[in-house]
Amino acid sequence: MQVSLENVGKLERRLTVSVPAEKLESKISQQLRELARSVRLNGFRPGKVPAKVIEQRFGAKVRSDAISEVINESFHAALRQENLRPAVPPSIETTGLPSDGEFRFTATFEVMPEIGQIDVSGLKVKRPTAKVEEADIDNMIETLRLQRRTWTPVERPAANGDMVMFESYVTVGDDRVPAEGVERSGTIIGSNVIPAEIEQRLMGATAGQQIEFEMAFPAEHRAVQLAGKTGTVHLNVVRVSEGVLPEIDEAFMASFGISEGGIEKFRAEVRANLERELRGALMQRLKADVVSRLLEAHADLELPGRMIEAEARGLARQAEEQARRNGQPNAQVSPEAMLPMARQRVAAAVLLGELARQNQIRLDPARLRETLISIASTYEEPMQVVELYEKDEQLMRGLESRVIEDQLIDWIADHADLTVQELTFAEVMRPNAAA
Repeated sequence: MQVSLENVGKLERRLTVSVPAEKLESKISQQLRELARSVRLNGFRPGKVPAKVIEQRFGAKVRSDAISEVINESFHAALRQENLRPAVPPSIETTGLPSDGEFRFTATFEVMPEIGQIDVSGLKVKRPTAKVEEADIDNMIETLRLQRRTWTPVERPAANGDMVMFESYVTVGDDRVPAEGVERSGTIIGSNVIPAEIEQRLMGATAGQQIEFEMAFPAEHRAVQLAGKTGTVHLNVVRVSEGVLPEIDEAFMASFGISEGGIEKFRAEVRANLERELRGALMQRLKADVVSRLLEAHADLELPGRMIEAEARGLARQAEEQARRNGQPNAQVSPEAMLPMARQRVAAAVLLGELARQNQIRLDPARLRETLISIASTYEEPMQVVELYEKDEQLMRGLESRVIEDQLIDWIADHADLTVQELTFAEVMRPNAAA
């Protein structure tokens, strides 16, 4: 095998590989002979199909498969010979025909950047810590009670925490939204899930009350007829209801799967769930800080352009899918708009991958099992979830990637200039609210 290497850019390489034509022809002949022994064709006994018939029926596909196999084998051998690490799959050019006793192909691709030894000792990293307190368990139990509250209609004016059902329409000049009828909606006063102007008007309102007021709609409003305009909002208060919280009794606890053990067992389960969520949130905060410091330290890192472009296309598809789930079926996101984020993600992946390679960080089977058990424990049938992962190669591969990334983040933090940051549970889980 003969290999010619050409640098056509900072990270782009072109390999021209030549192998003896007899290697390709031998592979084609071998595959045709194997077909002749196994193929079944009408009018011929098994193993007795003439070679000419085999060639006519299957020759083109066999040759194509053989060419792909020779290219794949030779390309990887050439990579080892030249000590190259491709960043993306190659673009292959070949006539597919031998010439002067040689079969040739050209592979063009980008390689991973040469980063050199990465020193993380100077990275100033914060490792957040927190623990679940009894007050956090109390707060979560109150949240669970709110989720299971029932609603009783009242005749008094709507107060904070009440649910208000209402009908509405908007007029802008001669336009009406909706064109016919009304929109039926509901909100809990104080939840801030509807525009503040509407919630303020509903506060103190009673069932049957009619309300009209002028309102300026933001430019990004979901109804294009109203976006950026000022219109008259017409409200009809249908019903005001107050919430009734359930008692923390056996029925309440049983609704969360706790049928025995009383309040102690219930609080223990709530604590276990909160601690699991806290561990995940702490790791995400640590990961964000570590990656941010790494990117700052390698801001000038040269990256494969095709990796960034592929990542940008993937991010654009995800953004469009998210928009569709949010009720914007025609949303279009340009991959170019995602390039800055794509570059950061690719840079992080390259740096983390290189750190794992340089420091021989391998998957910890015990940590993998612990993570799987933790995931499964959130389901009613944990062992079925464990079996699902163990039988699904794609699921398990994704879990393995997550675990080894967590291992790597911990390793970087342990070897960096580390500061421990003590936080409360609320500060970790609801940073904006805590602020």
